[in-house]
This record gives sequence, structure tokens and C-alpha cells, in this order.
Amino acid sequence: MTAEPTRRAKRFWLPLFLALLLCTPPALAWNAAGHRLTAMIAWERLDDESREAVAGVLRQHPDFAVWQARGKGADPDLTAFLEASTWPDDIRKDKRFYTAGLEEPTPTLPGFPDMERRLTWHYFDRPVDRPLNADHGLPNSSGLLERQLLTLAQTLANPNARIAERAYALPWLIHLIGDAHQPLHAASRYGSDEQGDGGGNALNVFNPWQPRYPSTNLHRYWDDLPGAPWLRGSRLENAARSLTILYPPPAPSATPDQWLAESWRLARDAAYPPGNAAVPTISADFHANALDIARRRVAEAGYRLADQLQRVFLTSCRKDGCPGPEPARRR
Repeated sequence: MTAEPTRRAKRFWLPLFLALLLCTPPALAWNAAGHRLTAMIAWERLDDESREAVAGVLRQHPDFAVWQARGKGADPDLTAFLEASTWPDDIRKDKRFYTAGLEEPTPTLPGFPDMERRLTWHYFDRPVDRPLNADHGLPNSSGLLERQLLTLAQTLANPNARIAERAYALPWLIHLIGDAHQPLHAASRYGSDEQGDGGGNALNVFNPWQPRYPSTNLHRYWDDLPGAPWLRGSRLENAARSLTILYPPPAPSATPDQWLAESWRLARDAAYPPGNAAVPTISADFHANALDIARRRVAEAGYRLADQLQRVFLTSCRKDGCPGPEPARRR
């Protein structure tokens, strides 16, 4: 970014961002605001037939009623769609679920294929300092995000899949398309010992643009950039509308592996603060550029989520009809 665009970005974004940060508690994932913004943008772009097909599947999810109570929206289908976007992160603290390798499996409840939290589905780390297509020889280090983006879409497009399988797959796909657009869900720095930094989780940074919580790690810094995690209702709608004005749709032909390649390049070129400080300080220029990248990627994820869902659901529903109850039924 050149000096003049950086100054303009700072003048435009910084006052608004600082106002939001003054009342923002710490968050957990491309935080809830980022995923809800992506979902809101996608929902507004879905045609009526795709919306009804998506809503018909989400109504069969075991946590549909929980989403309604939490979201408190006037439209139950939009509420379910927005709350489903954060569900794969929400279950990290849900005692019904367990973390493989750390906890004993919990009983499988009706409507779920199993109760594992599937933490490795959220990322696909590749070294930022090595060529993108090289065999970097780091077994068990990359995560399963790329694979799951394809697998979940196939499940949703399969008219012979059970409705419970599709209802489980849909929140995951909504969420993971958002994750794929976060640069540090697609890359890590590796040291000479071949140990990675977990997409910046192991790199502590000092962020003066978050005065209440300035000490954080780089991954969390990026996760929190889209906005306050409590963002809902009319504020969410207005924020999503603003993003679609600022950032036009990307090329529609991009595929999941291309989304991840884009994120990897952004991680390589712009996600890590310059210099070799043990605890880097986030500079004004770095922060303005990171904020622009994060908001653009959230918008791109929303556009691409809508495109993906329309392809998946229109293909499956037009071929054999959508499984489950009639899509038009409302609760």
C-alpha cells in the first residue's frame, strides 16, 4: 500500500474502528461479527428458491430452537442462517461435544453424526516462506479445511443424503467458507525446527488500536478485525450493506483451492508485522492495511458463499427435489 492510500484509509476507518473497539470484549474466531457479516451478505444475494432450500435444511438442525432463542430475529430463517454461521465455533465451549485427543467422546445425540468438535476443519496451514505448490514435508500440520470445503458441498448437493447429514453439513460449510478467507487460516510461519506458529497463534503482538486488550496474538488480532462480536440486528444489516458498497463481487469462477491460495498470498505479503521483534507492535499503517484486507475478505466470502449455495441447492433440488419437509413451511 502506498503512503497516500494508507493515510486516506486511516482517516476513513480509524475513528469508526476506535469507537467500536472502546466497547469490544475479546472474541474467539474470524469472530462472530465476521461470520455473521459474511452470512448476511450471502443471504441478501440468494434468490428466493435457494433461500427456501437453505432454510428447509436448517430447520432440521438439532439446534434450530437454540438459534432462535439466541438470535431473537423477526425472520426465523434468517436468524437460523446467521446463527449457523458461528455454530462450529460455538460448540468449542459446548459440553455436549468433545475435542478428540484431549477428552473422552461424549454420547452421540439425535441429529448429529458424532459429537467431535472437528478443530482441524477450520484451517489449512502452509508455510508462508516456501513456494505455494511445493511439497513442504510437514505431515499432520496442514489441517483439513480444503478437503472439508469440497466434502461438505458434495454432501449438500447429494439428493440421496439423509436430511440429518445435510443439516449438519450446512452450518459447517457456511462457517468454513468464512474461515477460508481469513489469511491466517491458510498459512503459518515455520522455524528451522519445522514447528509452525499455528497461523500466528504463537506470535504475541502489542496492538495499541485495542486499548482495553492491547496484548494479544497475531491470529486473534486478525480474527477481531471485522468488528465487535456482538454485532446483530440493524447494525449488522447496515455494516453488511456498507461492505457490499465498498467491495464489489470478486470473479465468480474462483474455487475453494483458489480462495485458500489468495489467503496464503495475503498471509505471506501482509499478515505478519515487519521486523524481527519478539513481540511486534502493530503500527498505524499495518493496521489500516490489515483492516482493509479483513473487511474485503469478509465481503468476498459472503459473495462466494451465496454463489456456492445457489449452485449446490439448485442443482440438487431441481434434479431430485429437496429432502425433508416442504421448504415453504415456516416455524
